[in-house]
Amino acid sequence: MCGFCGFTGMVSGRDEVIQAMADLITHRGPDSYGYYISGDHADNSITMGFRRLSIIDLEGGSQPIYNEDKTLVLMFNGEIYNYWILREELLEKGHVFATKTDSEVVVHGFEEWGEALLPKLRGMFAFVIWNTEDRSIFIARDFFGIKPMHYTRLQNGTFLFTSEIKCLTAHPHFNAEFNEQALDKYLSFQYSVAHETFFKDVFCLPPAHFLVYKDGEISEHRYWDPVFNPDESMSLEDAVEQIDRVFTDSVEAHRISDVEVGCFLSSGVDSSYVASYFAGQKAFTVGFDNGTHYNESSYAASLAKHVGIEHYTHIISSEEYWNALSKVQYHLDQPLADPSCIALYFVSRLASEHVKVVLSGEGADELFGGYRIYHEPYSLAGYQRLPRWLRKALAAMVSVLPRFK
Repeated sequence: MCGFCGFTGMVSGRDEVIQAMADLITHRGPDSYGYYISGDHADNSITMGFRRLSIIDLEGGSQPIYNEDKTLVLMFNGEIYNYWILREELLEKGHVFATKTDSEVVVHGFEEWGEALLPKLRGMFAFVIWNTEDRSIFIARDFFGIKPMHYTRLQNGTFLFTSEIKCLTAHPHFNAEFNEQALDKYLSFQYSVAHETFFKDVFCLPPAHFLVYKDGEISEHRYWDPVFNPDESMSLEDAVEQIDRVFTDSVEAHRISDVEVGCFLSSGVDSSYVASYFAGQKAFTVGFDNGTHYNESSYAASLAKHVGIEHYTHIISSEEYWNALSKVQYHLDQPLADPSCIALYFVSRLASEHVKVVLSGEGADELFGGYRIYHEPYSLAGYQRLPRWLRKALAAMVSVLPRFK
């Protein structure tokens, strides 16, 4: 996990301002700080800061990263799992690499293919590229929005972008204001829905989108849409075999690293499936001290012993839980009505004492319908069989009830 921030336009002490902004995301990249400052007047200036967590090419991957003639300047947060394939293709096209980091394929790939690079990438990412020739800013976010990306434009024309919203508060021209329009969506969905945020005029770049900022204008574009092609004729055995093949390939790709990789482990099928590939390595579990119903550590320990995993556990006390709330909320930037983020904070903290990278089972419940809420459409099957006129009459009747308005 790395992080970056930046802004256009002039401000007194640009180097001090960008460092102050980057210092607010030191937790994202404690290993090193890098910056880029260019231009001497408002219409051609950009200032960028970067905090790095070193995972691949530990010595040579410092940022910013440039193309051969330094006309493109990259700051990148994420990981590209097919970077060696793209690297070989770009080398054949004549590009010269200065590092072995996965980030560098992005700047050369953008030089070669432009925005068409994005569908070629396999990984999680948010990045910004400054074009010194046409003075444009290109920002992109990965397919599912794993990596965060925010931006705003101030009334004086300054354009700011950042991995975390808190960075903006260190810019002298930014004034944080509450966005009341985000509240109704939050109360409905229990999180801040893209691309609005709780900060007025601060936006989240949606997943699978890129943004171009040039001549004071912002344009957003979607570069990918998910396509679902269910094969109802596939047998259960074939489906299981195909899932296992794709899953194995994904785990192996995610384990490519120059540092040790571990995994989270609970009693669930998702994290247990991941952990089954980590024999001889490290897994991390947390539980709560208020009864076995909220403590899965014993089940996790049994699996770890069966697989042959070095297992680390932390039991969260009630006092620890409540004391951590404000810190977790600070790092979230925006409200989130999901208490599991507290447990995730503690298991991440535990893992950070032993490894730099972890794999988790996050997303499996959403993909395979692991929560009861995903079965709600089936409960409407009887309602859907009613005649259309009767359904319309029922809907009209319900709409006049105060609690349903």
